[in-house]
Amino acid sequence: MLKRPLLAFILMLLQLTALAGPPQIVVDVARFRNLNKVEKGAEVEIYVTVPTQSLVYRQRAPQMFQSSATVLLEILKSDGKPAFRELVALRPPPLTDTALAIKNPQSFLKRVLIPDGRYTLRATVRDQYRPATAAGTAVVERPLVLEAPATPFLTDVLLLARPAVKNTGDDNFNRGGYRLTRAPGGSYGRGAETLYFYTELHNAPANAPLRVQYRLAATGHRAAPPAEFTLTPENGRPAVVLGQLALGQLPAGDFAVLVDVYSGKQLLTSQRVSGRRTAADFAPAAAPPTR
Repeated sequence: MLKRPLLAFILMLLQLTALAGPPQIVVDVARFRNLNKVEKGAEVEIYVTVPTQSLVYRQRAPQMFQSSATVLLEILKSDGKPAFRELVALRPPPLTDTALAIKNPQSFLKRVLIPDGRYTLRATVRDQYRPATAAGTAVVERPLVLEAPATPFLTDVLLLARPAVKNTGDDNFNRGGYRLTRAPGGSYGRGAETLYFYTELHNAPANAPLRVQYRLAATGHRAAPPAEFTLTPENGRPAVVLGQLALGQLPAGDFAVLVDVYSGKQLLTSQRVSGRRTAADFAPAAAPPTR
């Protein structure tokens, strides 16, 4: 007959394995331009978030449980050969109680310089405490088209959980002189009352005032009145475009942020990004209300 402590330990391990579903991974990709005039091409920012609720926790010591995962990032050329490949190990902080409803997700950001062209981005997460089978891995693939129009254009729009903060530091989370806190998967949960965004405007006429107009549109609902401001790009430099929108009365479901740039009444360029409003999940990095 099994002793009670051993039986309890086995039951605990079975419970941990049963509660943990397949590993999950959220991948956000943003395409910017390489500002180096010699090495032309794109700067691809890959922001990866792994929810640790989906990982198996093992007991490493008395009252200490830990999960472990790896993420393989690949940018594949059209012939299947890798243009970029890196394996990232994730070791979330140990927990004393795996019954906690909120386990902090693990996120990291990679900035990759790559020539223009057509690629496939592949991200593979593997739970280190599961067999290397379909139950222990998850794969996300996305087409990746990198190009630079000769006309004015906006780069991909980053959805942020907090306001962009002026910062002169040198790390991947700084861009355009700002430190950016991304909203993984463009998701805004309970407690997030404001949406912030960041994008860059290229090839716009220099020293001429432009009108930037942006608005929030929820699926199945009338678009809110647009907000706008005036922007004057400098010669030879992309112009940073920042904005914020109130989420207060936005219903749960999908939404879009639309950003338009006008010269007088002429539309120069536009860009849009999709997001999701959820009522069931709390936003760990909830942004403060609009002032």
